Amino acid sequence: MGKNKISRFEENLTFKHLFQRSFEQLVDGFHLKGKWHEDYFCNDNPIILELGCGKGEYTIGLAQRFPEKNFIGFDIKGSRIWVGCRKAKELELKNVAFIRTRISLIENFFAENEVSEIWLTFSDPHLRKAHARKRLSSQQFLDRYSKFIKDDNIIHLKTDNPALFEFTLDVIKEGGHQLGFVSEDVHGKDAPSEVREIQTFYEEMWRDEGRTIHYLNFRMKKT
Repeated sequence: MGKNKISRFEENLTFKHLFQRSFEQLVDGFHLKGKWHEDYFCNDNPIILELGCGKGEYTIGLAQRFPEKNFIGFDIKGSRIWVGCRKAKELELKNVAFIRTRISLIENFFAENEVSEIWLTFSDPHLRKAHARKRLSSQQFLDRYSKFIKDDNIIHLKTDNPALFEFTLDVIKEGGHQLGFVSEDVHGKDAPSEVREIQTFYEEMWRDEGRTIHYLNFRMKKT
């Protein structure tokens, strides 16, 4: 492991807005589950998640644009999430938190009706058919989200992968979910400003390569 990663992992331990938990550490529960509003954000504003947040560009960008909402970024990579944590600290953002863990453990962190929206930004498309269940927009993951998301919810998907985009459209249709805005090219059509203007490092790189960025949102029918 490089010195840069080691120093980042060490600094991660000092961030009060970063929570790092393994499966074993969640056996006795997570102390903020059901108490995010009261004990962390100290307000009743909506809670929005970004799953697979990487360096946290979207979590930070959304938090700056919407100070009346709370944002939590999820990722397993400690070196990447450090970037977002450091930026949030520098900007003194009070409506931001990060969780470093596997997304498969997500229902351990939130109670029923505690979350309003979820952003899936450039998620791993898991292109092999046998791995479809691992896609964050699969019905299997939507079932996980239904345990803590509100009835009046919004799920956002932003991706450069057309196969994942089409897969998600199929999931929405087959699951009876309510499709909202759809754009096959967010930089060529009238997509919401936060979709067009907030860009991750990889999105900028992919656009330079000529890739098209897709976006959709939908309201999930809870199980």
